[in-house]
Amino acid sequence: MTQISILGCGWLGLPLAKALLKEGFSVKGSTTSEGKLSELKALGIDPFLIALDSKSITGAIEDFLNGSEILIINIPPQLRAKNTDSLAVNEKVFVEKIKTLIPSIEKSMIENVLFVSSTSVYGEANSTITEQTSATPDTESGKQLLEAEILLQNNPHFKTTILRFGGLIGQDRNPTRFLAGKENLENPETPINFIHQQD
Repeated sequence: MTQISILGCGWLGLPLAKALLKEGFSVKGSTTSEGKLSELKALGIDPFLIALDSKSITGAIEDFLNGSEILIINIPPQLRAKNTDSLAVNEKVFVEKIKTLIPSIEKSMIENVLFVSSTSVYGEANSTITEQTSATPDTESGKQLLEAEILLQNNPHFKTTILRFGGLIGQDRNPTRFLAGKENLENPETPINFIHQQD
């Protein structure tokens, strides 16, 4: 039975873990919430309490990766500091977290990494995007995601596949919430991409 480690069993990672279990995979899943450990265990996921910061990893990262050949990294950048609306200048929090994680991956049996990124790496491009489209992020989140992608893909110890999502919606994520209360939109006719959680 193939074992997969999912770093980040949240809104997207948890349904993915359930789907992989149904397909016969063995799944290790991480959370930053102690209260969620019992929920993961009840679903048949081997639960781990793991938190990354820019200098260290809290939790049993070696045990979490042990025995898996595939690692899915599904953690959001979360760049906004508490009680503020902006990120300190030159503070690459998310990139540093990925740099902190990489040595643990290198020491493990992980051969393949799937990194869940975002279409924000393309900026506000209003055009058809293909594999050949250059990434030109215009937000801090997009810039750090792109830098993290490059760090992972350039590492010779494992193969990295990037999956860039955009417009994630589902039962508890109604697309109207993105526009609620907004007025005088700059480009009201701009197409919007949506991907449903089930898809």
